[in-house]
Amino acid sequence: MNTGTAVSFNLLNQDLLLLPQKAIYWQQEKTLIAADVHLGKVGHFRKAGIAVPLNMEQSDLAVLSDLIHEHKPEKVIFLGDLFHSDMNADWDWFILWRSQFPKLQIILIKGNHDIIDDNYYNQLNIILYNELLMGPFLMLHHPLKDIDLLKAGGYAFCGHIHPGISLTGRGRQHITLPCFAFGKSQAILPSFGKFTGKVAIRNIKTDKIFAIAKDKVLAIA
Repeated sequence: MNTGTAVSFNLLNQDLLLLPQKAIYWQQEKTLIAADVHLGKVGHFRKAGIAVPLNMEQSDLAVLSDLIHEHKPEKVIFLGDLFHSDMNADWDWFILWRSQFPKLQIILIKGNHDIIDDNYYNQLNIILYNELLMGPFLMLHHPLKDIDLLKAGGYAFCGHIHPGISLTGRGRQHITLPCFAFGKSQAILPSFGKFTGKVAIRNIKTDKIFAIAKDKVLAIA
């Protein structure tokens, strides 16, 4: 498997590996962090009569499996929107995937799309939080406003907005790439799921932006 080119990034004396699969491996905690997987979105659209490739759901789970086999984390933290909307047949794929990693601790920070009854997650030994302070980092789903970041109690890690950065080539062609966006007090992770859109974000001079181009993570000046 070609795992691509990751970027090492030190934040608050913690070593983070920014992965081209749109996740972070936190080395000190042996923890894989991903946001906005949106499992079940394929089934949700197909249920509504919209044609979507069947293998897209299994593809995201396969990427997760590859990352787990490669980095051997002790924990996986999903920053919200793990499963898209209500229960559908794609949940069976998730049950099968979970059964392959019975000793892996999985934590879900609940997002706005995580509306499935908590009992279903409990049956799969998945721990649920609305937010979680872990070391210097506060795990969330929604980004915080500046005024709320002042009293957050930790550097925030979140998702929700599926961040992207718009780049212009020499021929004035435009492309929007998913990105990791690290601000002064908050990091916004790209959406892990393939079946999601991207929102171009405004960055300020203090932000550190890392774009994801195919199988590479690139620091944007």
